[in-house]
Amino acid sequence: MIKLIGIFLSLLLVFGWATPVMAQSQPHITQEQLKQGDEWANQAFTATNQGDFATAETYWTKIIEQFPTNAGAWSNRGNSRVSQNKLQEAIADYNKAIELAPNVTDPYLNRGAALEGMGKWDDAIADYNHVLELDPNDAMAYNNRGNAKTGLGKWEDAIADYKKSNEIAPNFAFARANYALALYETGQKEQAIREMRNIARKYSKFADVRAALTAAYWVNGEQGEAESNWVAAYGLDSRYKDIDWVKNIRRWPPSLVTALDKFLKIQ
Repeated sequence: MIKLIGIFLSLLLVFGWATPVMAQSQPHITQEQLKQGDEWANQAFTATNQGDFATAETYWTKIIEQFPTNAGAWSNRGNSRVSQNKLQEAIADYNKAIELAPNVTDPYLNRGAALEGMGKWDDAIADYNHVLELDPNDAMAYNNRGNAKTGLGKWEDAIADYKKSNEIAPNFAFARANYALALYETGQKEQAIREMRNIARKYSKFADVRAALTAAYWVNGEQGEAESNWVAAYGLDSRYKDIDWVKNIRRWPPSLVTALDKFLKIQ
């Protein structure tokens, strides 16, 4: 799963990342231009919230044309391109953002996610390592590095990263879910199910955990529990009925993919 947990910047940051560079290379920016840029950014965020990533990309491109040294705009256009699976183009945008703002973590984090989408696990890990050099308490970087390590089959290493992410951000639900799924894959099934139940109790509308509980309960022979969790999971996110999506996009561990597949074949 590509973990682009929308690191979309606030409007202040969009027009604040590269202000010194902009002032040097574009000394005649007018209030009118800034106002127009702000309107485009608002439209880009609105389009993103509506899932219209192509339109969001168009607005970020307008901003880049007007403010070519604004790193935030480049990074956000990269996000919109990743959401359209335009990974190479997204990476080019993140590269430019990094060139303009080398000490900001978001472009490295998002480039790492794009690299994961291409199966370039080691390159992704290198980006997450750099984020952690810049900010040792970045919970997302630990979570995403754990994801990349699962791509290499390094489940125990991934568990350590998910655990660290949880320690930094106890309410980061996806890191907790990833931790539980990795526990399941390493044979720690009782602990994994207990963790999933705790997450579902706190976040009752978290489809990923509901679907995972469906799979785990089904192979345990607990049909009633499996079916009740499936009703919740499917009602929240129908993509979990697509085993290819679960396996290759969400990137569940193999044991849970197999378990869910068995359940779905009975339905």
